[in-house]
Amino acid sequence: MMSLPDAPGFRRTRRWLPSPRLSPEALTLLVCVVFTLLYNGPFWHGMLADAPLVSVAAWESLSVEALVLTVLQFVVFVPFMTRHTVRPLLSLLVILAAVVNYFTTRYGTHFDTTMIDNVLQTDTREAGELLTPSFALYLLLYAGLPVLLLWRVRLTASRWPRALLRRSGYLVGAVAVLAASLMIGYQGLSSEMRNRPALRYLVTPGNALVSTGQVMAASDPLPAERLPLGEDAVKGVEGDKPRLLVLVVGETMRAADWGLDGYERQTTPRLAERDLVNFTDVSSCGTSTAVSVPCMFAPGGRGEQSEREIKSHESLLDVLSHAGFRVLWLDNQSGCKGVCQGVETRQIAAQDHPAQCPDGECLDGALFEEAARVAKGVDRDTVLVLHQLGNHGPSYYARYPDDYRVYTPTCDSAELSQCDRQAVVNSYDNAVRYTDALLDGLIGDLASLPGVDTAMLYVADHGESLGEHGLYLHGLPYAIAPDEQTHVPMVWWSSAGFDATAGLDDSCLAERAKRPASHANLFHTVLGVLGVETRVLQPERDLTRDCRGG
Repeated sequence: MMSLPDAPGFRRTRRWLPSPRLSPEALTLLVCVVFTLLYNGPFWHGMLADAPLVSVAAWESLSVEALVLTVLQFVVFVPFMTRHTVRPLLSLLVILAAVVNYFTTRYGTHFDTTMIDNVLQTDTREAGELLTPSFALYLLLYAGLPVLLLWRVRLTASRWPRALLRRSGYLVGAVAVLAASLMIGYQGLSSEMRNRPALRYLVTPGNALVSTGQVMAASDPLPAERLPLGEDAVKGVEGDKPRLLVLVVGETMRAADWGLDGYERQTTPRLAERDLVNFTDVSSCGTSTAVSVPCMFAPGGRGEQSEREIKSHESLLDVLSHAGFRVLWLDNQSGCKGVCQGVETRQIAAQDHPAQCPDGECLDGALFEEAARVAKGVDRDTVLVLHQLGNHGPSYYARYPDDYRVYTPTCDSAELSQCDRQAVVNSYDNAVRYTDALLDGLIGDLASLPGVDTAMLYVADHGESLGEHGLYLHGLPYAIAPDEQTHVPMVWWSSAGFDATAGLDDSCLAERAKRPASHANLFHTVLGVLGVETRVLQPERDLTRDCRGG
């Protein structure tokens, strides 16, 4: 059997492919030019947004910026490029550039440190939804073909003194060109970067490389044991009956499509019939689950604690455990991001909910079925956390049963940019209605539990972009993220018995719900409404403080 390089098809392909002879330095420079011209469309679109090419000066400015970008990449890459490493390293860079450019172009993704964290924490289910035929074709054209051409290049062979001299010459020349280019175009380039700092997250593949390096540099090993938090916590309130608080962590739910918040569609018809409190102006900690969920269960708000500090300490759930509550986390997502470490945790299993888990993928109905089972067995003060799959994109159409396909036509594909935008919105809104039904059912179950005082708090971790400004999904740097990604819904419901034990006035809370709130309130509100006394409680952040008697 012939080896692949000798196969007839491969030999025929080689005949029409060019096979130039280049030095490693020249090949690196050529690839950097290709990066600038073919893999940085979103960056150039951003640079030209306010400066159309209608004058000679504009073209000159664009040329200088392209030269700076090309030479800067070359200066960074060329020290690592020898005759033996140049093709493997450049191949990896081409593949990386193709992947980054695809998601930046199709979804408006910015590859900052938060996005790299998201990538590193993505499970196989989430990743699988992004591996679409369109993505495969794109990689074939923008990664496969360039890599094939790359390996067709014949590299010049030189003794090491001459190779070193040649590389030094290339490097010195590149630095000189870079310096001259910066002198000419510094004012315009620095102005653009200062006024629109997000542009640096669009420079491909440098954005992914720099952000990955920053994540790796900051990923020092965490302490073997998390630092204690709220070990002094005690119950300051005891009721005649066991209390059950169900905390529902919604996934990728934006307030813009939440019927209770005034959306033009009533996507929450069942909740609208309930006597509950809807918070209309709630801001998230972050624009991704990896950032928001740990922050939600920490005592500080957005930017007050580093990611390392949050992960190094116990969470709200541990404080509740210290106070004597039973705490259980039920998960239908990709994990609790470290929040539930140290408390009882269950992952929803498809075999336990066959009707809700077609093909092994569980709808949130399975999560709420499990919650109903747990609730029926409550015999002491309990906090039950439900982590939804919710509206996690891009496959919104797969987040609800066929019975909830109310708005049509739908986008029944993960390739959102290939669908009509209204179809994308329809699919997303159908998933919102499914969550509405699940929450309504949960409230009904809680209201009918005998011998237990019950309450529910629903709050989403972050929002979602559905094509506004050409953006899809979530995860943009918070400073430039649109309201659709940072404004989330939050709903409170409680039984009369729970209100009596907490001394809670729901009409007062409804007035408070009209004012701004954020994830920073969650930690302290839960402790406050449950009557937990601890030094880590900040009463001014408790949304219920002024609405509780006693």
